[in-house]
Amino acid sequence: MSLTAFAESHFMPAQPVPVYLINIDRATDRLAEIQRQSDELGIRFERVDGVDGGLLPRDQWVDVDHLRFQRRHGRIILPGEYGCYRSHLMALRQFLANGGEMAVIIEDDVALDADFLARAMAAKKAAPTADLIKLVNHRWSGFRVATRSDKGDAIGRCLFGPQGSTACYLVTRSGAQKIVKSLAIMSLPWDVAVERGWDMQTSIFSTRTNIVGFSRLQKSTMIGWRRDYRAAKSSAWRRVPAHLFRTWDFFRRIAYVLTTQ
Repeated sequence: MSLTAFAESHFMPAQPVPVYLINIDRATDRLAEIQRQSDELGIRFERVDGVDGGLLPRDQWVDVDHLRFQRRHGRIILPGEYGCYRSHLMALRQFLANGGEMAVIIEDDVALDADFLARAMAAKKAAPTADLIKLVNHRWSGFRVATRSDKGDAIGRCLFGPQGSTACYLVTRSGAQKIVKSLAIMSLPWDVAVERGWDMQTSIFSTRTNIVGFSRLQKSTMIGWRRDYRAAKSSAWRRVPAHLFRTWDFFRRIAYVLTTQ
């Protein structure tokens, strides 16, 4: 059964914001788990048919600047990273095509709870200027609280990054438009690129704690294992431009956190 048919076959009350689920065709176990959560929690999802980078030959990749990626990140692009990047752009474009003023984007390895949409909406109410609010992160070094939601979540920005993960985030229409335009050509991994509000002229915030968790299926990564990242890394001298880029980005991040609303 398709995810759309699944949602339509169950009566569910109106929810405050649409949720777009990124899922590739071969990740059937992840889709089944999300369907189980949907049934249990009464949350409707619109599936985004993601790009399976592991099955797509590199010569068929589109809108990628390989040389700039290597200069900025110090290694070549993993197939899973390409698929992740293209899939998130597809999710944002699908949201823009369908209308609505904001949406939540999730990846298919999250573990939701009944309160996550209410907490997401409360975070947006507390940070009305936000174009995007990351609701899941791996790191919060130097987190500076800007505001708190009426659900008790701290919202702010980190002096140090990247924070990692784009498994769940809320995005506005204007934010999605700016991000799609700015990140049309891949030159960084998606989770790194989407945090760079200083470069995209967007207002990016995150919650201090994760609003959703991860399912047991997170361990079956679709991006790459540690050995894959090591194998993709450039030699030490070729990583010098990446170190310089990260140093400059560090100071730009600091200025952004301290001066941008």
